[in-house]
Formats: sequence, structure tokens, C-alpha cells
Amino acid sequence: MVASIHPLAAEAGVHILRKGGNAIDAAVATSAAMGVVAPQFSGLGGGGFILIHLAKSGETIAIDCREVAPKKADAALFKRKATEGSTHALGAGEVEESANRMGYKAVGVPGNLAGLSLALERYGTRALKELLEPAIKLAENGFPVSRRLAQTLANNIDDAVTKGKLYPGTGKIYLRERGTYQLNDKIVNTDLASTFKKLAANGPEIFYGGQISEMIEADMAAHGGLVTIEDLNDYRPIVRKPIVGNYRGYEVLTTPPPSGGGVVDVETLNILEEFELGRLGHNTAKSMHLISEAMMHGFVDKGKYSADPGFVEVPYEGLVSKAYAKKVAHGIDPAKASVSISPGEPERFRNDTVHFSIVDKDRNVVAMTESIECYFGSGVTVPGTGFLLNDQMHDFDPEPGGINSIEPGKRPVSNMAPVLLLKDGELFLTLGGAGGPRIPSSSIAVITNVVDFGMDIQEAVGAPRIHGQNMEVSVDPAIEENARQGLARMGHKVTVRDENEWWYFGAVQAIMYDAKNGYLTGAADPRRDGEAIGY
Repeated sequence: MVASIHPLAAEAGVHILRKGGNAIDAAVATSAAMGVVAPQFSGLGGGGFILIHLAKSGETIAIDCREVAPKKADAALFKRKATEGSTHALGAGEVEESANRMGYKAVGVPGNLAGLSLALERYGTRALKELLEPAIKLAENGFPVSRRLAQTLANNIDDAVTKGKLYPGTGKIYLRERGTYQLNDKIVNTDLASTFKKLAANGPEIFYGGQISEMIEADMAAHGGLVTIEDLNDYRPIVRKPIVGNYRGYEVLTTPPPSGGGVVDVETLNILEEFELGRLGHNTAKSMHLISEAMMHGFVDKGKYSADPGFVEVPYEGLVSKAYAKKVAHGIDPAKASVSISPGEPERFRNDTVHFSIVDKDRNVVAMTESIECYFGSGVTVPGTGFLLNDQMHDFDPEPGGINSIEPGKRPVSNMAPVLLLKDGELFLTLGGAGGPRIPSSSIAVITNVVDFGMDIQEAVGAPRIHGQNMEVSVDPAIEENARQGLARMGHKVTVRDENEWWYFGAVQAIMYDAKNGYLTGAADPRRDGEAIGY
């Protein structure tokens, strides 16, 4: 089964599974196809995190293929707007001309292809050439514009249309002479098909030191960008030890820093385990209160401690420990919102967007979350390549001196965090999400919906959600008004999101395994165009 943000990407992965490929093979095909049909979110020009579980050995591997800052980058790269009371982790709006979100200086060294290639080399069974065939066909023959791609083009003028007009290589593909592409219009991307064909014939080396890297460097040099052939040639994905937690008897595995989202997930679940959440009812004021309080503690700790462990000592083992969670939970009033939440002091142990989930016939699992950051990334498509380059420099703190400030070769902290739950060593649930800081809150919602509130997986994924961060609780308007008012009476600042903000609460793609009966159930989030396809 493949659960993906787009049905054509899911079908590409299932096509490989039907032909006898394993989950890792299918992941390569799914990701490549996703870069064609969901280009506003993903593609070769981005990066992400891959979680792989091998059923036979029981081993779980985390691959960090996050983008890195180019060698020419430094903490003073972006000129910040003068803002009163400025703090670390400033937003893109506080950088002049949004230069860390749009244009050539916003681009980090892409890691998507390197991470998938490493996974394929170590754990796959099929050749890259075969796995790229579905994506080549989609790019060459064209694909129908989905509901969300049409809406993104039409409604996000700054992130889509403006970028397309500023950067002709992008506008050539995604903008029409008059207006934007509409639902079910066909987009053809022959340049991307050509890039995939080059990769199929020559391997990933052509991207990280051959013709494609030469094209990237030349365009960067012509427009003040920083990424060079040397940056691309030196890029390496990193295999990391997953974070391992436990929630009510289920082993929870996720990605470690620079994936700050994994820390939020496990810390929040540990805190919630100290309360009898199931007895309080789903989306009641009392249950939402506890979830939001626990979540806000997780986000505050992420903000203080999470960074690239190659540059900063990150005490994540302390943050995800049960002892730390007990201390935090003891300070939560079950009936009243906290006035403020400060980072804790975890013990320091010395030993660090789109998503799809795949399970093959042998119960191997791949959960991958990838991104080019903002809609349509930096807006830059190097002429002749067909893929958008990321704006992941936007995920760094533009203020010098912070743990997530820019340094050459550094990876920015991320909310991306694919998750795996095991029961007695066997697969129970794999999931992950898209949506920036709503990635961990979405995953936490689905896990608690299944484990605490007894929902089936599609119900758990589709249910209305909340997001707690910065002393504010954002609430899906589908949640009952009495519950929302009860949350406010407890002292929470409650913001009810507009019903048209389909993007706000993220998007989860999940697969659940019933070990007793031996079948899989998949779920794609109705907030996106996704689909779960099995055979």
C-alpha cells in the first residue's frame, strides 16, 4: 500500500510494488512522481527525512537528507528589517525583500535525490532507471492539474504567481499567457522529463557533480546565488539513530534533530501519557486543553534546543525521557491554561512538505517527509532542468548568534518528522504529515485518535484538529462551539481558523497494519488531494 499526497504519485509507487519491488523501490518512484504532480511542495530541488523499517531484521533507520547551507553562506547573509523587540527565529517578513524566501540566495544545497539514492543502494532491489519511468511519463505526457495545485496557483499570488513572473524558468512551466492553470488543465514538463532521463542513464552523480550541477552553478553565478558544484559534490545524506519512545505500550520511532518535529512528537506524547486522555472524550475542552498544553511545552523546548547536532549539542534524549515528561506534566493544571510556558532543563545525555507512507508485502516500511519549503520553493527553476529549487535558507534564524543561525554546511532545524509505531515488534502504524509546525500537531492528533479514542485510521486522519503553539490554540471550525468556549474559559487564547484555510492543519498520510488478520488500511488526508492505494 502507498498513501501519498497525490493519487498519481501513489499509483507510481504501487506500480513498482506490483512489479515485485520493495517499499524502498516504491519510495523512489513515489517521490519522483510527486515532484511532477505536486511541484508546489516537493521535488529534486528539495530535501527531507526518511524513516525505513526492515521487517526481517527489525531494524529502523533514519536518513537525514535535509538541505545544507552553501559554503559561501554566513550568519550575516540576510539583511534584517528593523523591528521593535526583535528576537531569534524571526520570520521571512523581517528580512529585507524576503530574500531568505524568494530568489537565488534562499536556496540550500538539495538533498532529496542523495537520500533516496542512499536508501536505494543499501536497501532497494530495482535500478533507478526503472523507478523513474512513471515520473518520466507523467512529465512528458502531462498531468491534470489537481484541486490544490489550481488553488495554490490562483490564491497564493506571492508564493506562486509572483515567483513565476520573477523567475522565467518557473513561469514557463506553471503560468499560462493569461491567468493560471485551472482544475484538470494539463501541464507538460519536458525539461523535467529530460532531467529524469539523464538521471536514469547516468545516476545521481550527474546531479551532484556532472551536467545538472554545472547548470545549477552557472545559473546561480549569473544571479547572485551561492550554491556551487563544490557544494553539490560535497553533499552527503546522514544515517542517524531514530528517536525511540513509548506511548501506552506502542513503541514510537521518529527522526532526530535537525528534525525538531520528532522531539515535539515524542515529548508531547510522553506528557500526555501522564493523563487519562481517553476518559475525557475526543475534542472536548478538557482533552484539547491537555493536548495543547503538552504540545506547547514541546514547541518551546524545540525552539530552545533543536538544531543541527553537527554544530550544536542537542539534549534530545533528555527532552524525550519519561522522567522529564513527568516533571512537565506535574506542572500542568488539568483545569486551567498556563499563563506562560518556558523551556525546561532536560538532563543531558552524552552519546541528535509532503509526506508519503509505504508498506510492502513483506511489511517493510518507508515513511518520508520532503519539502522545497514555501509554496514553489525559492521560485527558481534553473532553465532546462524542470524542477524548482528550495528556499530552505528560510528555515534558519536570520539573526546571528542563535543555535539555528546560518553557518556554512549547517542544516536548518525542521518540523518534518515521519513516525512509526510498533506493537510487540511488529508494524502497527506509519504516518507523517505536511504543514510546517502543524506537522507534529497533526501526527499527535492521529496517534491519540487511534490509541486513546479508538478511531479507525481514516476517521483519525480526517477528524478536526487543534494546534497549540506560542500560547495560542488554533481550532478547526468543525469542532463544536461548546468545546471551543470551554477551552477559552480555561484561559486559553483560542483562534478559530477560517473554513477556507484548508492548508492550515497540515495533511497526514498513514497506513495501519492489523497483524492479527494480516491486512493493511490506508488513509489520505482530505485536506489535500491524496489517496491511499493498495493491492
